Amino acid sequence: MKPFPFALAQGENLEDLLDSCLAQLGSLPADANLGFLYATDQLARQLADLVSALRQAYPRVHWVGTLGGGICAGSQEIYETAAVAVMVGSFPVANFGLLRETPRGPVSRMDPPAWLLDAEPLFALLHADPSNPETAVWLQTLAQHPDRPFINGGITSSQGAQLQVFDGVISGGISGVLFGSEVELITDHTQGCSPIGPVHQLSHSDENLLISIDERPALEVMREEMGEVLSRDLQRAGGYIFAALPISGSDSGDYLVRNLIGVDEVSGVIAVGDYLQDQQHIMFCRRDGNSARQDMQRMLDRLKRRLIGRQIRGGIYVSCLGRGRYQFGPGSEELGMISASLGPFPLVGFFANGELYNGRIYGYTGVLTLFL
Repeated sequence: MKPFPFALAQGENLEDLLDSCLAQLGSLPADANLGFLYATDQLARQLADLVSALRQAYPRVHWVGTLGGGICAGSQEIYETAAVAVMVGSFPVANFGLLRETPRGPVSRMDPPAWLLDAEPLFALLHADPSNPETAVWLQTLAQHPDRPFINGGITSSQGAQLQVFDGVISGGISGVLFGSEVELITDHTQGCSPIGPVHQLSHSDENLLISIDERPALEVMREEMGEVLSRDLQRAGGYIFAALPISGSDSGDYLVRNLIGVDEVSGVIAVGDYLQDQQHIMFCRRDGNSARQDMQRMLDRLKRRLIGRQIRGGIYVSCLGRGRYQFGPGSEELGMISASLGPFPLVGFFANGELYNGRIYGYTGVLTLFL
């Protein structure tokens, strides 16, 4: 099967953007029916008109996507300039469907969303609005549902309106696409932070406050692991040292990275960017470019083995805003690793404010989904 049609257009003029996209996409295959669109937030004002024009040009195609603080287009990372990346796939009509939810509370285990029962999807690509305070709770509760699909995606990242593409432009909730069993794909993720010590047990917490670990003050344990230099100046630890929450039952030692948002040197309490529970496991990790590259390569090697020579029709890559140029360096080095390992193929995506992999909200990760 042929690769999905793909386009990258840059600039703020709507007509020029549209002309460039149409010229690159050309006449779509007769069975093309689902478009993925990711735009930098410099195009927030033009986004609705752009989506409307693409729908008029390709009336059989549905559209999903979102804004990002940066976008992925082929092997290019694009930041701080007006740009849009578009990929149009062909999927069995009965094996995909659009999804939109506006969370107003957690998903009840006894009362799951209707689409979960009706569609019985195996995979979902979702985009979530960070300005809705119920978004994270909704996703976390859904992740615990026994019949949920494998959920990938990301949290919209924009300096202004948190807009998503859903056959138009929306905000305030969760949107995306559900896929059934006939859609062939593989997916994996890579961490950007590496542990600096062993797994501990959280002795005492209060909401997002880390009070004691292994019956010792939390800050004392963290200082011991991050070393003397950083311990003398905790300001230097910001953006470098993080908390990590190991995923129960993971056979690969997977974990969720969470920001440290404050410390009290008198009481030894640490504030973390997530709610905590007594007796759960916790560890500390550091953001490290070399470790990120090594783990990225391990992910790509795993995916290459799983391809077994099959052609990649198209890919979606959702990376963290803290990765890309900040962790891998300038020159689109993160995306360059993908093409160097897997070869050139149509790829779109964005740099997110939180990445979704298997239903969980990660940080400082890259999530790659390949359609075959």
